[in-house]
Amino acid sequence: MSSNLFELFRNKYLTNPDKIFLELPDGRSYSFAAIDDLSARMATMLTSEGFKVGDRLVAQVDKTPAAVTLYLAVLRTGGIFVPLNTAYTASEVEYFLGDASPRLFFCRAEAHEELKDIAKAKGVTKSLILGNTEEQGFWKDSLSAVPSDKIEPREEEDLASFLYTSGTTGRSKGAMLSHGNLASNAQTLHQLWQFEPEDVLLHALPIFHIHGLFVALHCALLNASKVLFLPSFNLTDVLDGMRGEATVLMGVPTFYTRLLDSPNFQSEDCAGMRLFISGSAPMTEQVHKSWTDKTGHKILERYGMTEAGMITSNPYEGERVPGTVGFALPGVEVRIADKQGTEVESGSIGCIEARGPNIFQGYWQMPEKTVEEFREDGFFITGDLGVMDEDGRVSIVGRDKDLIISGGYNIYPKEIESILDEHHAVLESAVVGIPHRDFGESVVAAVVAEKGQSPSEQELKDFLSDKLARFKQPRHIFVLEELPRNTMGKVQKNLLREQFSSNSESS
Repeated sequence: MSSNLFELFRNKYLTNPDKIFLELPDGRSYSFAAIDDLSARMATMLTSEGFKVGDRLVAQVDKTPAAVTLYLAVLRTGGIFVPLNTAYTASEVEYFLGDASPRLFFCRAEAHEELKDIAKAKGVTKSLILGNTEEQGFWKDSLSAVPSDKIEPREEEDLASFLYTSGTTGRSKGAMLSHGNLASNAQTLHQLWQFEPEDVLLHALPIFHIHGLFVALHCALLNASKVLFLPSFNLTDVLDGMRGEATVLMGVPTFYTRLLDSPNFQSEDCAGMRLFISGSAPMTEQVHKSWTDKTGHKILERYGMTEAGMITSNPYEGERVPGTVGFALPGVEVRIADKQGTEVESGSIGCIEARGPNIFQGYWQMPEKTVEEFREDGFFITGDLGVMDEDGRVSIVGRDKDLIISGGYNIYPKEIESILDEHHAVLESAVVGIPHRDFGESVVAAVVAEKGQSPSEQELKDFLSDKLARFKQPRHIFVLEELPRNTMGKVQKNLLREQFSSNSESS
């Protein structure tokens, strides 16, 4: 029997094919049958372009029904889907195309002219446009194609996708996720969060990220749920959804802080809601409390990462404790360990390590890095620091390797520092994250100027503007005489965080 993830979804949603799957704010809607048919037509088109089992398809496209359908079409054909953040610059996309070596590359119409030459130089067979309407590019061409009824059989360990996640060396790593990894996580979450037959998912997350693509949409597909499919988080659209049919909202802390800050948001707006879930960044206990006080609902916070999907979750039934991320998912083992991988006592801080069917297959073309991140007994070293109480409830207390999480996106300082150091007036730099009420953390940089140089903050920001995605660009850049160091010469980033947090309006 095939383990193709697409078949798992299809067997669920075709029990009610005429039900609306995706509904857009402008009133357009697509049934499960329509998306299924379009994915079959897109599969035909992909095959006609020479796309075959095991090939990679890289997509940097807007959030549209066609983008969801393209993902399903890739699963049908047995290919590997590689979504890219739409904020990535051309130079960043160039790296991804060179690393992934895809057969096909999809991009937005407005970026095609610039990116097609980059893709060609990297050996990509063809670059295609996936527009925002049915009258544009690949979407339009697929509508007239003959649908393919073939679904390539896949084994559990066969790759379905890989997503790039930043690395401490400054270069992104492709975390390889198999059909079995994604299926196990989706089925567990669907059951754990007790999805109901008439649930309607309010979807305001991006779909190039594991949260929006794999956690949210996979649960909806398994449940044959209607999805209120918003292009992005828009306060008016979110409130309209909550006041309408929505019963479940998956979001990041930013969603909840913005709702709480809105004078238009009232407790009665949540009357039809069953479940509020938050993840991708830590939520403060104060936001938890404020939300509960205003709405009567307790947000369910969970913990996951690109390499593992979801790892822990607060319970659906039972106490959802603010400041914690709950218990290990069923079938997943979690431990808190020291640097050697030895489990520490309850209540002690250590590295969160996990083992289970959800854990990824390794990093694309990085076998040495893959070996480094796994213990001999199969536990994956997450790099996050946490504490587990005697009942098994996990709290995240910090992050190893200076990872910054801003607005749900992982940002590694080394990448930003490497580019800052390329500026002719910069001797050295250090990048840290400081607390930010809306985004969780804000990126701040400190630089030491070369002798005789005096770069301005704006000059340095302009230097970074076309080299880094906007979410990675520092909110502030301070020019210092020297960076604080310990007796071993290591930069003391904790002192920088304290200094910048104490005088920042974002903290």
